Amino acid sequence: MQYNIINVKATKEYNICIGRGVLAAIGELVAPVLGKCRLAVLTDSNVDALYGSAMMEHLAAAGYDACKFVIPAGEASKCADNLLAFLNFLAGEQLTRSDAIIAFGGGVVGDLGGLSASLYLRGVKYIQVPTTLLAAVDSSVGGKTAIDIPAGKNLVGSFYQPSLVCCDTVLMDTLPAEIYRDGCAEVIKYGMILDAALYDTLHTLPFDREAVVARCVEIKRDVVQQDEFDNGVRGLLNFGHTFGHAIEKLSNFGVSHGEAVAKGMVIAARVAPLCGLCDVADELEALLVQYGFDTSCPYAANEIYDALLSDKKRRGGNISVVLPRAVGDCILYDMPVEDLKELLQKVI
Repeated sequence: MQYNIINVKATKEYNICIGRGVLAAIGELVAPVLGKCRLAVLTDSNVDALYGSAMMEHLAAAGYDACKFVIPAGEASKCADNLLAFLNFLAGEQLTRSDAIIAFGGGVVGDLGGLSASLYLRGVKYIQVPTTLLAAVDSSVGGKTAIDIPAGKNLVGSFYQPSLVCCDTVLMDTLPAEIYRDGCAEVIKYGMILDAALYDTLHTLPFDREAVVARCVEIKRDVVQQDEFDNGVRGLLNFGHTFGHAIEKLSNFGVSHGEAVAKGMVIAARVAPLCGLCDVADELEALLVQYGFDTSCPYAANEIYDALLSDKKRRGGNISVVLPRAVGDCILYDMPVEDLKELLQKVI
């Protein structure tokens, strides 16, 4: 079977395999990367109910001894309690440094699995098997791992690259509409920041899923290879996220990541012309509405400002915000946090 293979050259070189039917071939894809070892599969309750048995059967058929740990589905599971629970599970199963973890799920599972792999025995190999559009185009690629803490989203984490990413786009067929839509926000983000041609294709629904996932992954691959540790151009991938994370935090994660990013992108687009940049906010908002997003912000400017003061993009008294210069061309715009407060009051 033919798959789209995208190679990433970061601290660790690895392949991203994209296509329909990848899950059934998981054993043969994993074998050249891991060799003979034991595997611990981390997944969530939703994915486990649909595909957990198939994953374990495919691994067993390839000769792998695998165990499984299931967390409740949802953002609330990306927490310190589950991190420690999974690490204790790995120790209880007596996994060694030559064994590996498979993160089989959406962004929550991928982040938790990757962070666990970076910590257990000071680092074991792991494989990302994303099951959502959002995870496929974003969180499974590039090696960012994290959990949330009460102070904010993704504040405890590490940079730790996977050994392989296996993306079976068939698994997205069973996603609830709102979860699939969440991923569309990240897809639109990629078009806005670095690929006007991709952005243009997104006006026609439905889009070619395999082609769009592959293009988004290529964009992220190129950015990560330039700036693996997020000290420069990788910050462009945060378009909409500075404000989006604030909205997620204020809602106690009741607003989904994709919905929050959609709202955050519109806020950023409305801030841009106030900083002497382009005004594409109405156009961007219209596209997001076409995808079914509610782009209104349910919080006041002061609430958003207070929530983003703990954001990782803040350095001292300044904060870096991604703003559009044109469709397909965004920049990192540094400003004092007090200036951002005034700008938010004008657009929210």
